[in-house]
Amino acid sequence: MKKTYLDHGATTQVNPDVLEVMLPFLGEFYGNPSSIHSFGRETKKALEEAREKVAAGIGAEPREIVFTSGGTESDNIAIRGVARALQKKGNHLITSAVEHHAVLDACLALKKEGYELTVLPVDEYGMVSAKDVEAAITDKTILISIMMANNEVGTVMPVAEIGKLARERGITFHTDAVQAIGLLPLDVNDLSCDLLSLSAHKFYGPKGVGILYVRKGAKLDVFNFGGAQERRMRPGTENVPGIIGMAKAVEVVVADREKRAARISSLRDKLIQGLLKIEDTKLNGHPEQRLPGNVNVSVKYVEGESMILSLDLKGIAASSGSACTSGSLDPSHVLIAMGLDHQLAHGSLRMTLGTDNTEEEIDYVLEVMPEIVARLRSMSSVYTGSKKE
Repeated sequence: MKKTYLDHGATTQVNPDVLEVMLPFLGEFYGNPSSIHSFGRETKKALEEAREKVAAGIGAEPREIVFTSGGTESDNIAIRGVARALQKKGNHLITSAVEHHAVLDACLALKKEGYELTVLPVDEYGMVSAKDVEAAITDKTILISIMMANNEVGTVMPVAEIGKLARERGITFHTDAVQAIGLLPLDVNDLSCDLLSLSAHKFYGPKGVGILYVRKGAKLDVFNFGGAQERRMRPGTENVPGIIGMAKAVEVVVADREKRAARISSLRDKLIQGLLKIEDTKLNGHPEQRLPGNVNVSVKYVEGESMILSLDLKGIAASSGSACTSGSLDPSHVLIAMGLDHQLAHGSLRMTLGTDNTEEEIDYVLEVMPEIVARLRSMSSVYTGSKKE
């Protein structure tokens, strides 16, 4: 049975070119980049070259790039670091109800410590309004954190407009761009952001390595202590093989972004159109302003987890917006914030496309989905009951 991978929003396969540049640093070049002998100097040189490549890919300066273990750590360093550094200036934070938990929970933890927090609502498409951001700003606001694109429903936020608002008012602006690089235009100056988070495994790089862009002059307090690595913002011996691979991944996805995004968008639209032909199926997220590869639907009278397991039996990998797949009975906080009722939110299905997906794979998904939904609905007392009414 041929397997079809439609969960690129969760992680991506390492690009062969990325793996190739990593291999020497898993064997031949193993020195600690903080060591001053020749072994260390070799890896230090490669590390700084990688920093230059990453910076060039997002319109930054090399010294503004901090290497981390991934998006979660980058988000936490940014949010907690700014809050600590600027607490004498103010204690008010602004974020949205649909942020990744790495942002939302970090902000909620700071609220418990005495910080003031505004969690902005979203519209039916999961979109944050720049006007709502502006209205929420007070003279104590020190940080605004709004994601570039939502990881569940794919809605692309007006981050450039929000960044401009923050810049005009002298407020630090952070954006979680983990889902965006290689799919959307990404330049830190166009976004007017002071901090930006990325994670390599979302764009065909290795797991366990990420990026925090820190604009020159941005104030960050440190809460991890150790060596002097990464300007003391992220102490600890750097993951050199991962960083080398991530830099190559940035080069690859930025170089052919427009061509790849156009192709993936075409497949996405075909998949959406096909899925919406299934009775009582609803598209989640903005119909136009969404990530090229994101498809998120809610199928009435069916649980998302059941659809995932059924698809898996057919060799198709997908995910659910419902948190029940991770051991919780609560539906997705993103879908609830968008106004979906619990039943419909539990029936969500996310399919995220990538570089290697084909039209034949989309045809296969559209062939098996109606059968899966019909079978699951036939076992649903809610569905059979609705048909009797």
